[in-house]
Amino acid sequence: MSELADLTAAIATSSEALRTLQTQKADAAAIAEEKKKLGEMKKQLAALNGAAAGAKDKEKDKKAGARLQLKTPKGTRDWSPQEMSIREHIFNTLTTVFKQHGGSTIDTPVFELREILAGKYGEDSKLIYDLQDQGGEICSLRYDLTVPFARFLAMNGTAYPSIKRYHIAKVYRRDQPAMTKGRMREFYQCDFDIAGTFDPMVPDAEVIVVLCEALTALEIGEFTVKINHRKILDGIFEVCGVPVEKIRTISSAVDKLDKSPWSEVRREMTEEKGLDGEVADQIGEYVKLKGGSELIAKLRETKLSENASAKAGLDDIELLFKYLEVFGVAKKMSLDMSLARGLDYYTGVIYEAVCEASAPPGFAVNPPVAADAADTATHPPKAKKPKPSKDKEGVETEIDETQIGVGSIAAGGRYDELVGMFASAASGESSKGKKSSATGGIPCVGVSVGVERVFSILREKMMKEEGGKLRGKETQAYVMSVGDGLLVERMGIVKQLWDAGIKVRASSPY
Repeated sequence: MSELADLTAAIATSSEALRTLQTQKADAAAIAEEKKKLGEMKKQLAALNGAAAGAKDKEKDKKAGARLQLKTPKGTRDWSPQEMSIREHIFNTLTTVFKQHGGSTIDTPVFELREILAGKYGEDSKLIYDLQDQGGEICSLRYDLTVPFARFLAMNGTAYPSIKRYHIAKVYRRDQPAMTKGRMREFYQCDFDIAGTFDPMVPDAEVIVVLCEALTALEIGEFTVKINHRKILDGIFEVCGVPVEKIRTISSAVDKLDKSPWSEVRREMTEEKGLDGEVADQIGEYVKLKGGSELIAKLRETKLSENASAKAGLDDIELLFKYLEVFGVAKKMSLDMSLARGLDYYTGVIYEAVCEASAPPGFAVNPPVAADAADTATHPPKAKKPKPSKDKEGVETEIDETQIGVGSIAAGGRYDELVGMFASAASGESSKGKKSSATGGIPCVGVSVGVERVFSILREKMMKEEGGKLRGKETQAYVMSVGDGLLVERMGIVKQLWDAGIKVRASSPY
């Protein structure tokens, strides 16, 4: 196995070296030599793979008498016609809203080069599905639609210096699934992003408006959009004395406050991540705060007003709330200092949408906010965090889905440096976010709606409304005759209705 892995890595290195030689128009002899070397290694790989396949075939022969287990892989499922009607409703509703805001759709490969995805997701990088080497290119299944979009802009930035884009497609994560709650390993995301240079907070406000319009159109019930700013978070960590090298890992811990009580998050900070207890307590006084636009003024009265990063973030949030007030959605917002979003590529405003069905038993999605921000330091009581059950060999199976909620149904934020990061890397520059002379960094902001999570909410709602049944067909007319016969006549009527664009069902043989 080690020999196979070493050879795969060597092929990847040789392939990259060959591409470099060809790009630099190196000496023909050097290119030919590298091609020969690569060809020989690929032959060795084919031989090794053949031997491995032969061993697997022998193992299969031993198990030939065993029964085939008919099931889908863990974290995936089939969808019935009735369930697909709900999913189509979600897709059509979101597409309509996206197009109303001038969105154009794109598509990208379901798998990307592993180096494109590497280092973009923080601690969640371990959830990426890696693929077996095929011909020297090391690939992984896409984890989200944002990083592929940034890669697309880095490759095509001169053609699309600004764009409103939407993308509906499947993504893959090696997460612990909770199938009935829409937490799966294969699932759809519906993204809407605005890329380009505009006045501050204008595209951010529009993306949040798109989110509110989409959730309203889907009729999922009351929802709240939690908002924070990466610069405010960084300012909090700086003011509290968090070492620079620990900021991202501490941020990931804070992001778990919507699922775990403060005591558990504090324990992770101090015991697992080595943060001083007093520093953790100072962080706790900030991240327990939440409220509306009035919280901005209260935060300006704290030490954050002396921190450049936090001050810039508060200025952005204040302007954002002003625009959201104009758009009529400010009442849906909750400024939540515990919102961190674990992905490394966010640089500005971040947000998540939750509704009553998002929360597990015992959680309050949007608890009342005290008039004084200091009073909000008391975190609402939360349900005990569910743990995966294990079989007799200690392997994790399914978690108790009755004790968890759907979670956030949509999330997003601003990621100004991601496109520039790709452009810089492609041009040989190493500075994060540094603009490339070819395409330059393109500021972006967007939101992603989790289709499976919305589906689980709508399915439960529709089951109640339809008396426990779901319809898989939409019928406007039904053609039948009393007694037998009249088949030809029924065919003629059905054809006329079809020609008129009417959805028709008919008695047998249709």
